[in-house]
Amino acid sequence: MIRSLYIHIPFCPKICPYCSFYKEASDRNKTQAFLDAVLMEAKAIPFQPETIFFGGGTPTALSSKQLDDLIRGLYACLDLSQVTEWTVEMNPATVSLEKADLLLSLGVNRISMGIQSWDSTLLTTLGRVHTAAQAERSYGILREAGFSNINLDLIFGIPGQTPQQWQDSLKKTIALNPDHISAYCLTYEEDTEYFLRLGKGIYRQDTETDAALFETTMSLLEESGYLQYEISNYAPPGKECRHNLVYWMGEDYIGLGPSAFSTVGDSRWSNVANTAEYIHRITHHQDTVDFRETLTSTTRQAERLAFGIRTLHGVPFHWLKNHQKQVEEFLKLGLIETGQETVRLTRSGRLLADSVAAAFL
Repeated sequence: MIRSLYIHIPFCPKICPYCSFYKEASDRNKTQAFLDAVLMEAKAIPFQPETIFFGGGTPTALSSKQLDDLIRGLYACLDLSQVTEWTVEMNPATVSLEKADLLLSLGVNRISMGIQSWDSTLLTTLGRVHTAAQAERSYGILREAGFSNINLDLIFGIPGQTPQQWQDSLKKTIALNPDHISAYCLTYEEDTEYFLRLGKGIYRQDTETDAALFETTMSLLEESGYLQYEISNYAPPGKECRHNLVYWMGEDYIGLGPSAFSTVGDSRWSNVANTAEYIHRITHHQDTVDFRETLTSTTRQAERLAFGIRTLHGVPFHWLKNHQKQVEEFLKLGLIETGQETVRLTRSGRLLADSVAAAFL
């Protein structure tokens, strides 16, 4: 059963040098055609979602009218009566009370805002368009509008970042009392400016420092009542991101828009990662898919295991019946722990999550 819908909105006010998601600079001449194309795609694959996630890019790079048209268009072509969680990603520079009021009135009930850091020097390093003061004002606007489920995104491992700067960012975030905190270690993805700088020796990765910052993250957030329900995600009970749990638990989902992935049963596909080409294909009734694969039951199970073990609840013990040697080794090393019927990472195991997951693939 398909429960979740993802819509990729590729437009950004500025292209950040570390971001590997498909995106492009905002283009007023292309935006309306893009919105029409997304709604045409939605009509072609009707289903009844329970969670919706607008990601990007920067979804709120769209104007209030464009967001209004898109959301009302979705109501017109899909049955949204069962939606319990509707998330929109926001850049602090694109937040306004008008836009916040509109989103809330149309059924959006969760905001994920990319703060990344509260330090102005580090925001410049990341190429962000917002300031720390603007981010705090934007958070206040969202609360004023009535949003009661707000996630704040943070990044550690930024070039030049000190342990004190990271600790200060965490404490500042905790003081604002958001309903959810995502804290990611910076990764140097191919096809980004940061990856090129790493290759040239301008930037260097320090895994020991990153591990120490991760330790600080776990300690401070857990002490403040945020459960680490997934490696990079923390929330009080009941505030977990339901949409992302669909991915982590290996459930089906549909993605709309350029570069968006979908996984249904044993099929996985992604749309062409080019907005102009995506629009052209939709309007000319051509296939938007640029990549397609058939997943074996073994592959899907391995993915569920690799992602599921990163969560607080872990995975059923019987999923590891063919990995007894690895289980025994990781238990001996203190990297995993077993409950009555489940296996999950220990605190030490979370520091080596990728390596543990890889061993089961």
